[in-house]
Amino acid sequence: MASHRYTHAIVCRIPLSFKTKALGISEEIDLDKAKQQHEEYCKILRDAGLDVIELPPDENLPNCIFVEDTAVVCNGTALICRPVHAPRQKEVEIIRTIIKKELELPVVEIADPSATIEGGDVLFTGREFFVGLSNRTNEAGARALAAAFPEYPVTPIKIGHTPHIKSLVSVAGPDILCVSEGKESKSVLKRIEQEASFRYQTITVPDDNAANCVYINGTLIYSAEYPESIKVFEERVDYNKVSANVSELRKAHGALTCCSILIKKTKYLKKL
Repeated sequence: MASHRYTHAIVCRIPLSFKTKALGISEEIDLDKAKQQHEEYCKILRDAGLDVIELPPDENLPNCIFVEDTAVVCNGTALICRPVHAPRQKEVEIIRTIIKKELELPVVEIADPSATIEGGDVLFTGREFFVGLSNRTNEAGARALAAAFPEYPVTPIKIGHTPHIKSLVSVAGPDILCVSEGKESKSVLKRIEQEASFRYQTITVPDDNAANCVYINGTLIYSAEYPESIKVFEERVDYNKVSANVSELRKAHGALTCCSILIKKTKYLKKL
């Protein structure tokens, strides 16, 4: 599907401070292993045909690796997000500069001071947006997204205590959504199906964390840590696929989609 064709990805290397100061750490992080996994992730993006822009690590920003939360880019325009945690605003400033000066894309700023929105709560199917309403993204944030991209339907979906909607549902292919067998994931999918303007196919995996995957340029990137879910992907996916391991990033609520901002530059495509 043309909507899932991309030319660039923004990523950020892992700072030393990620090991002890990242938000939501659940167990000890092996920093060397985390860096290796991130390097392999970036290679997969390059192999999928993306020009990967790697930002240097910032020790003052332990969560800077999770660039997805800072901006939503669609149809050559970037909505600059507003993460709920104030210290992450510096991450937003850096990404804004890269998008405006290096990629030369127009940006949309959020006018409502009460709005909060993180990119991990924005699910774009290629046909419409679903926004997860949580303690990180509110209704004002969803309205800001709708104002930035009026050409697409935008539907708010309330989620529970899961970090982001894309932890529960993600895009796994053209008009295909990936969900897990978990109660919350199924509940969110049901609400999406009730509100959607299009009927999607689904791939259901047994492991909750495996529901987060990345579909770019005809390639599905899925989690390498869950053997039973891997079997499902191998059986159900007949297009190009590759696994990636982000087990160390998961210890700070990380996932596959968290680590990149995907961008399609139309002018760049024409030059190719």
